[in-house]
Amino acid sequence: MKKVLFVVDMLKAFLKEGSALYCGEKSRSIIPFVRKKIEEFNSRDEFVFFICDRHKKNDKEFERFPAHSIEGTEEAELVDELKNSAKNCVYIYKRRYSGFYETVLDEHLKAIKPDLVEVVGVCTNICILYTVEELCNRDIKVRVFREGVASFDEDAHNWALKQMKTVLGAEVV
Repeated sequence: MKKVLFVVDMLKAFLKEGSALYCGEKSRSIIPFVRKKIEEFNSRDEFVFFICDRHKKNDKEFERFPAHSIEGTEEAELVDELKNSAKNCVYIYKRRYSGFYETVLDEHLKAIKPDLVEVVGVCTNICILYTVEELCNRDIKVRVFREGVASFDEDAHNWALKQMKTVLGAEVV
């Protein structure tokens, strides 16, 4: 079975205390699990996709959220614990919730043709949910790890996990 791993928005903008969109200690607690998943994929020479929020200074998203992950800033970088952690990796830079919107992610998946995409990262109810929705609409089997996703809003986190499982048909373990 050919698998790929999506590591979504494990960036300093969301995981560094003091950042405008810091997701809290709960989100930092998933870093060891995410690192372990990357090591698993490394051991099998499978692809890891780092899907990273990256914005221009005047992005329209900043009408809804504080400015964050601006291209060229430290906030737009992976957290130190995950830098240089994957052997076969692809970086996808997005400016909206879905990892597919105006990116080349779809082309990569069409070339690799994975049987399963495993997903970890933040925020469960925003970028994880909308990326998983896109995968499911492409009829790609998805597995989301409860231990590997987090949000700043626990109720929304739990709601999103339920939506991914019951509405989208993703496997939530």
